[in-house]
Amino acid sequence: MISSQLICYDDNLILLYTSVANNKSAKKRILISERNRLVNKSYKSTVRTLTKKTLENCEKYKNEPNEENKKLVTTSLNKTFSLIDKAVKKNVLHKNNGANKKSKINNSVKIALTIK
Repeated sequence: MISSQLICYDDNLILLYTSVANNKSAKKRILISERNRLVNKSYKSTVRTLTKKTLENCEKYKNEPNEENKKLVTTSLNKTFSLIDKAVKKNVLHKNNGANKKSKINNSVKIALTIK
Protein backbone atom coordinates (compact mmCIF):
# COMPACT_ATOMS: atom_id res chain seq x y z
CA MET A 1 0.00 0.00 0.00
CA ILE A 2 1.18 3.45 -0.82
CA SER A 3 1.53 5.93 1.97
CA SER A 4 -0.40 8.95 0.80
CA GLN A 5 -1.99 12.12 2.02
CA LEU A 6 -5.13 13.70 0.63
CA ILE A 7 -5.56 17.45 0.73
CA CYS A 8 -8.74 19.15 -0.50
CA TYR A 9 -8.77 22.71 -1.79
CA ASP A 10 -12.07 24.01 -3.22
CA ASP A 11 -13.38 20.57 -4.22
CA ASN A 12 -10.15 19.79 -6.09
CA LEU A 13 -8.33 16.72 -4.94
CA ILE A 14 -4.57 16.92 -4.64
CA LEU A 15 -2.75 13.71 -3.90
CA LEU A 16 0.67 13.83 -2.33
CA TYR A 17 2.37 10.49 -2.42
CA THR A 18 5.64 8.79 -1.88
CA SER A 19 6.15 5.86 -4.17
CA VAL A 20 8.80 3.45 -5.26
CA ALA A 21 7.91 3.89 -8.94
CA ASN A 22 10.82 4.98 -11.12
CA ASN A 23 9.23 5.79 -14.43
CA LYS A 24 6.55 8.25 -15.44
CA SER A 25 3.93 5.71 -16.53
CA ALA A 26 4.16 3.79 -13.24
CA LYS A 27 3.72 7.01 -11.27
CA LYS A 28 0.72 7.92 -13.41
CA ARG A 29 -0.85 4.50 -12.83
CA ILE A 30 -0.46 5.01 -9.08
CA LEU A 31 -2.35 8.30 -9.29
CA ILE A 32 -5.08 6.80 -11.48
CA SER A 33 -5.54 3.77 -9.25
CA GLU A 34 -5.83 5.99 -6.17
CA ARG A 35 -8.42 8.17 -7.91
CA ASN A 36 -10.41 5.10 -8.97
CA ARG A 37 -10.22 3.67 -5.45
CA LEU A 38 -11.80 6.81 -4.04
CA VAL A 39 -14.59 6.78 -6.66
CA ASN A 40 -15.28 3.09 -5.99
CA LYS A 41 -15.31 3.72 -2.24
CA SER A 42 -17.87 6.47 -2.76
CA TYR A 43 -20.14 4.19 -4.80
CA LYS A 44 -19.94 1.36 -2.26
CA SER A 45 -20.61 3.69 0.63
CA THR A 46 -23.66 5.17 -1.08
CA VAL A 47 -25.01 1.71 -1.90
CA ARG A 48 -24.71 0.72 1.77
CA THR A 49 -26.40 3.95 2.88
CA LEU A 50 -29.31 3.59 0.45
CA THR A 51 -29.72 -0.06 1.41
CA LYS A 52 -30.01 0.87 5.08
CA LYS A 53 -32.50 3.64 4.26
CA THR A 54 -34.63 1.22 2.25
CA LEU A 55 -34.65 -1.33 5.07
CA GLU A 56 -35.51 1.41 7.58
CA ASN A 57 -38.40 2.50 5.37
CA CYS A 58 -39.60 -1.11 5.25
CA GLU A 59 -39.65 -1.26 9.05
CA LYS A 60 -41.44 2.08 9.14
CA TYR A 61 -44.08 0.73 6.76
CA LYS A 62 -44.47 -2.46 8.82
CA ASN A 63 -45.13 -0.41 11.96
CA GLU A 64 -47.40 2.13 10.30
CA PRO A 65 -48.78 0.93 6.94
CA ASN A 66 -50.11 3.85 4.92
CA GLU A 67 -49.72 5.18 1.38
CA GLU A 68 -47.07 7.72 2.30
CA ASN A 69 -44.79 5.09 3.85
CA LYS A 70 -45.44 2.74 0.93
CA LYS A 71 -44.36 5.48 -1.47
CA LEU A 72 -41.20 6.02 0.60
CA VAL A 73 -40.36 2.32 0.34
CA THR A 74 -40.86 2.19 -3.43
CA THR A 75 -38.89 5.38 -4.15
CA SER A 76 -35.97 4.34 -1.95
CA LEU A 77 -36.05 0.88 -3.54
CA ASN A 78 -35.88 2.42 -7.02
CA LYS A 79 -32.97 4.68 -6.07
CA THR A 80 -31.07 1.80 -4.51
CA PHE A 81 -31.61 -0.50 -7.50
CA SER A 82 -30.57 2.27 -9.87
CA LEU A 83 -27.34 2.93 -8.01
CA ILE A 84 -26.51 -0.77 -7.75
CA ASP A 85 -27.04 -1.14 -11.50
CA LYS A 86 -24.78 1.84 -12.19
CA ALA A 87 -22.09 0.42 -9.90
CA VAL A 88 -22.27 -2.92 -11.72
CA LYS A 89 -22.12 -1.17 -15.08
CA LYS A 90 -18.98 0.74 -14.02
CA ASN A 91 -17.37 -2.42 -12.60
CA VAL A 92 -17.39 -1.11 -9.05
CA LEU A 93 -19.42 -4.17 -8.04
CA HIS A 94 -19.36 -7.60 -9.64
CA LYS A 95 -22.64 -8.43 -11.37
CA ASN A 96 -23.35 -11.35 -9.02
CA ASN A 97 -22.63 -9.18 -5.99
CA GLY A 98 -25.04 -6.56 -7.31
CA ALA A 99 -27.68 -9.21 -7.97
CA ASN A 100 -27.28 -10.58 -4.43
CA LYS A 101 -27.66 -7.11 -2.92
CA LYS A 102 -30.79 -6.43 -5.00
CA SER A 103 -32.26 -9.81 -4.09
CA LYS A 104 -31.71 -9.25 -0.36
CA ILE A 105 -33.35 -5.83 -0.50
CA ASN A 106 -36.21 -7.02 -2.69
CA ASN A 107 -37.04 -9.90 -0.34
CA SER A 108 -37.26 -7.52 2.61
CA VAL A 109 -39.47 -5.13 0.66
CA LYS A 110 -41.78 -7.93 -0.49
CA ILE A 111 -42.21 -9.17 3.07
CA ALA A 112 -42.88 -5.66 4.31
CA LEU A 113 -45.42 -4.82 1.60
CA THR A 114 -47.36 -8.09 1.80
CA ILE A 115 -47.91 -7.98 5.57
CA LYS A 116 -50.84 -5.76 6.47
